[in-house]
Amino acid sequence: MTARQKALIVDDEPDIRELLEITLGRMKLDTRTACNFKEARDWLAREAFDLCLTDMRLPDGTGLELVQYMQQRYPQIPVAMITAYGSLDTAISALKAGAFDYLTKPVDLNRLRELIVTALRLQSQARQPASAEDSVDERLLGESPPMKTLRKQIAKLARSQAPVYISGESGSGKEVVARLIHEQGPRAERLFVPVNCGAIPTELMESEFFGHRKGSFTGAIEDKQGLFQAANGGTLFLDEVADLPLPMQVKLLRAIQEKAVRAVGGQQEVTVDVRVLCATHKDLAAEVAAGRFRQDLYYRLNVIELRVPPLRERREDIQLLAEVMLRRLGEDSDLPPARLHPDALEKLKAYRFPGNVRELENMLERAYTLCEDDQIKPSDLRLVEAAPANGGDDGNLALVDDLEAYLEQIERKLIMQALEETRWNRTAAAQRLGLTFRSMRYRLKKLGLE
Repeated sequence: MTARQKALIVDDEPDIRELLEITLGRMKLDTRTACNFKEARDWLAREAFDLCLTDMRLPDGTGLELVQYMQQRYPQIPVAMITAYGSLDTAISALKAGAFDYLTKPVDLNRLRELIVTALRLQSQARQPASAEDSVDERLLGESPPMKTLRKQIAKLARSQAPVYISGESGSGKEVVARLIHEQGPRAERLFVPVNCGAIPTELMESEFFGHRKGSFTGAIEDKQGLFQAANGGTLFLDEVADLPLPMQVKLLRAIQEKAVRAVGGQQEVTVDVRVLCATHKDLAAEVAAGRFRQDLYYRLNVIELRVPPLRERREDIQLLAEVMLRRLGEDSDLPPARLHPDALEKLKAYRFPGNVRELENMLERAYTLCEDDQIKPSDLRLVEAAPANGGDDGNLALVDDLEAYLEQIERKLIMQALEETRWNRTAAAQRLGLTFRSMRYRLKKLGLE
């Protein structure tokens, strides 16, 4: 006989404890209850739990402190926070601290059941032995420190229901990261619905996101389901979210906060259980500062930021990526895989790759069709046509009127490039350029870049 799963309920209000006990009991869960932080710690020390529900306010502490305590000692147990209605800041703090999800009072029992089912699905996944074949996904290859860190972060975020903002340059693999968060989480068996926010005409956005009723506008000849409804129970990935117009941002914020949507022409809101992931190649904080993106939506989406490193920050992965891509090209065309000449590999490692992994893939596909004797030489890469790594010309004297000004322009460009690559960390930028920190400070001051 299979042992029943067990939940810990932490709340100082007897009525709430009783309501939660009855609901979880009907779902065939055993329950233990605690009325304060100390009792909760005692239960955790004595028994193994599959889930924890805690109120925010406890007589001898806070639910947030309990979340932090469990993250340190029992990170495998999903813990959900119960907060007062409207306490969104508290809920976001709990998610950042490691809470699996949150509920607001008065507790919606349907939402509670959905949360419990998702959490227990996560626990059953955790008990399944990991397959060695699944340990490395070819969609996110790399043994560099940034990629090892990224894979660990993905595994951790997959266990949460917190909204994640995936930042990174075009072609760096943001959608791949979003898919892996979905596939490694408890929603893996449900749909992953990606949408490019910049590709939807403004006048159709509300209908696309929330659906519409027949006859609600010209051309609405039948009821249509929106993207939120399509992703119900799964994950909605908003790519290029910075491209959403401001009026749509307001409606999106409400849908995320209320976990409900109303179709165009509809009279009632429909609850939806959707995890929202978003990405953009733009600097979302800068978009907020410029007034093009709502600050309240930014904070709601950016509960946790996950940065995908550009290819130039993990050059040691280029050889592995190239080998896998070339092998895949050979398999697709039923031909032997081409080999990279050592000089071609060095050329690739020295290149900046403004288009990141996508550009590398396109470059190798072109070189694969051009090469002879199944070997890719530097000339096959066509790097001169694409863009040289130094980003400039080879010193044409006709372009130089003032040597000092010309050199200053090059120096400024390279320093700015190093600062951008290191996310404006001056110490790291100095190391990248082979300068001392003192020399870097002097040059920043001289060029007016402080």
